[in-house]
Amino acid sequence: MAEQYWIGGFFIDLSRNQITQNQQSQTIPPKALAVLTYLAENQGKVVSHDDLLTEVWQNTAVSPNTLQKSIAQLRKALGDDGNIYIKTHAKKGYSLECDVRWQNSGNSALASATNNQAEENADQGVERHANSSNIDSIDNSIASKSSIKLLLIVAGLISVSVIAYLKLTVTQTSQLSFDQLRLLTATDDKEFDATYSSDGQYIVFHRYLDKQCVNKMWAKNIATQKETQLTKEWGAYGRHSFSKDGKELIFLATGPCNRPTTQRNCYDLVSLDFEKALKSPQQPRVIVQCKSSLVRKPLWVSDDKIALLQRSSKRWKLISYSMDDNKSFDLYHLKDGNLVDYAYSAKRDMIAVVSINNKGQHHIDMLKPDGSLLSSHPIVRPPEIPKFRLIQPNFAPSHEQLIFSTGKQLFTLSFDGKITKISSPFADSMMQPEFHPDGKKLLMLKGPYDSDIVKIELNQLSALDDFAPAEQTTQTESTQTQTDKTRIYNSLVRTNVGEDHAIFQPGGESIAFWSERSGEPQIWITDKNGTRQLTRFPIDSYIRGFDWAADGNSLLINVNSMLTRIYLNKEQQSFPMDHAVVRLYQWDSNDNTALLQLRIKGVSTFVEYNLNSSDYREITDNFVLWAQKSNDGRLIYKDILDQFWQPGPVEDQKIHALDKIGNKSKSFIINDNVIYSVNKENKIWSYNIDTKVFSILADAGKSIDYLTDANQTHLLMTIQVAAKKEVVELSVSD
Repeated sequence: MAEQYWIGGFFIDLSRNQITQNQQSQTIPPKALAVLTYLAENQGKVVSHDDLLTEVWQNTAVSPNTLQKSIAQLRKALGDDGNIYIKTHAKKGYSLECDVRWQNSGNSALASATNNQAEENADQGVERHANSSNIDSIDNSIASKSSIKLLLIVAGLISVSVIAYLKLTVTQTSQLSFDQLRLLTATDDKEFDATYSSDGQYIVFHRYLDKQCVNKMWAKNIATQKETQLTKEWGAYGRHSFSKDGKELIFLATGPCNRPTTQRNCYDLVSLDFEKALKSPQQPRVIVQCKSSLVRKPLWVSDDKIALLQRSSKRWKLISYSMDDNKSFDLYHLKDGNLVDYAYSAKRDMIAVVSINNKGQHHIDMLKPDGSLLSSHPIVRPPEIPKFRLIQPNFAPSHEQLIFSTGKQLFTLSFDGKITKISSPFADSMMQPEFHPDGKKLLMLKGPYDSDIVKIELNQLSALDDFAPAEQTTQTESTQTQTDKTRIYNSLVRTNVGEDHAIFQPGGESIAFWSERSGEPQIWITDKNGTRQLTRFPIDSYIRGFDWAADGNSLLINVNSMLTRIYLNKEQQSFPMDHAVVRLYQWDSNDNTALLQLRIKGVSTFVEYNLNSSDYREITDNFVLWAQKSNDGRLIYKDILDQFWQPGPVEDQKIHALDKIGNKSKSFIINDNVIYSVNKENKIWSYNIDTKVFSILADAGKSIDYLTDANQTHLLMTIQVAAKKEVVELSVSD
């Protein structure tokens, strides 16, 4: 067995009973290290309590508490990552969920150099004195000076090799780095989808209207700082792409938010004359009229051909549309998998596709513009990136590299699937990286989102009689109505960052909620004793749903697309998942089942999942936006067309009374067999699934985002205080 190995960024030295990270060493009891080593030897597997006790405490009678104490010592030594690395599996055992890199214990020079590399990792140095005792013993047994020189040369070569190896496999820092940041659109508005013009003189971006889904396209001259409005009217314009000559923009467009959902989900492919728009705002020209299929991300790949992602039978494929022939054909698709995202490089005339195969493995596929496959490699992730995280890269200027962001961290992705972290001095969360044509600058988006949690009494909601669900207004009228009806609320727990998804504790007085107040998305608890942080997930973690247990003593959390149960005493239990959890809607802790959106072979599938057996059943073929069960176990779900459904004995039944509500958000809540949600006019409504009575309860005002929970006396909802996104430019270090 090797006496030295790596777990993530920690170096384990059994000969010294030490765990070392960033030059800081901790002495750990030998039995605890033996537990860690046995878990490392079975990395990724659940090791039972009995196996650990038998392996570590051979022929010794000890209690299970002894094992638990060792696990606690290890988790403390591993810091905030301890609970992430060592997972508890209830009534089964433990598993080590982190990559393990073993060192060759048979070569003392290699082991010594490796240990010193761990201690001197900050400056990439290797202390040579660690080998001195070996050299002294060799000198006593071999008198020849030439032999000593030869051995010294060999030892030096080994040390150099170790340093090179560690730089590649441990440090994994990209040569690409950034040293300067400047704001390009420092306004109070929300700007998205920024790109450089083909000549690099302009940035083109979308500026959104307040909280509306509509935007206008703008250009900004980088040298003069002059801004120019490119589109005449407000519309829902998608991310754009320049033609190869830089004269035209192509993008997807649909009408304002107040159009019926069945129309809003249909997008026209349109173009805009960039040179004319710089002189005066233009109306986009429709190239392809909207049809029933769902498409996204058009990119210009030749003078007349445009690539798009098209959704067909729950799967995405890459197609090519020819404007000259007005025809399209398939470029690339997976028979039993799915496409995640793609990018095109005009400089290389090459397409990069991120895909998921039928085993759930993420790949980077390189294509020619005609769809011919050049290469396909599995993506090898470092510990910083969870295994289910979707990667959406763009091309980098250096040879055979792409770039992507996970929030606060930037990475490069090589064409053969290797990920390398980029050194950056900036701590802000930034997304959508895109390089300047000269490769010396990079556009990204940053900006805070400030939302608060509000608790209001149900008996204070006043019914409104003047609401007509079927009535439609123009965009101007709708905007004016919302502007006039701003309401001020007292926040439950006020900060200047995002707070969201508050839910009541069953049978208790606590409220659990999601917050970024510690700098990262975490779960917090608030009650009469104050507000405290419950979780400590690693940097760039993402939370997609959580729910209380029926006894109010724990929460099930979908973090990084995996399910983790966190108890109020901060103990945790992880559930190994074969599929990524896209969304956790609801958890029934009594029978330990959950309503989930799973990504199975790359396809989002709505299921009821049994956490005890890891079995699941698919509930519907429909694409589900949100789902909840009523108090008596009746399932209600909402599809992509904003329609509410109940499963029936033969086929699902639509709730026709809710057809024309026009919901503001995808979510809804159910309490006492009553559905609550918010419509696009910011009215809180309810629908009793027993009596089939629909009611408008109150005008919540324009600041409301959506409702998050209800009990017998109160509603919880999220309101937007401020939302700001701005375009920034990073300079590449020399």
